[in-house]
Amino acid sequence: MNNNIPLKIVVAETSVIIRSGLTAVLKRIPNLNIHPIEVSSPEALRNFIHLHTPDIVIINPTFGGWFDLPAFKNDNGKSGIRYVALVCSVIDTNALKEYDESIAICDDTEVITNKVNHLLHTEEEEEKDNEQETLSQREKEIITCVVKGMTNKIIADKLFLSIHTVITHRRNIARKLQIHSPAGLTIYAIVNKLVELQDIKDTL
Repeated sequence: MNNNIPLKIVVAETSVIIRSGLTAVLKRIPNLNIHPIEVSSPEALRNFIHLHTPDIVIINPTFGGWFDLPAFKNDNGKSGIRYVALVCSVIDTNALKEYDESIAICDDTEVITNKVNHLLHTEEEEEKDNEQETLSQREKEIITCVVKGMTNKIIADKLFLSIHTVITHRRNIARKLQIHSPAGLTIYAIVNKLVELQDIKDTL
């Protein structure tokens, strides 16, 4: 993540001492432009999430008596938000399974920093995974041509593109899929039903 981009982190906790203390720690995390938002009630949290999409929500599992995270996620309908359990007392570890991470009030700044950075790193990896899975229609057409044994020139002529454009598309395909051989593309195309086996049997 770009360190200059503001990182919105909600701290949802009824205790002003704990809430303000964690906010102060978050502001001290180096190399991150963190903007903590303090929330003291479930209603305030719902209202905030309705209007904004924070990057991370740090929340006490006993917030509002007991915080039903699955129901809350289902109600707000927003994806991409990381939920971190703020553990202030002894709690059943099974109750933390729905959370992406947990922070304890005894954690020092270094531990909290590592956990926040780990969450951001995980998010970047997921973005890369999503990028790898997303091919444009033109890229799918080029994969089909490649697995049928066409050269770059033939592909360019067939799709009315320049050879340079075809080569650029092929580089992008290799980067997105992490596949660098025609054989690998052939397997990918068959598995993802971009081609039928009989369409390429003569080239195998």
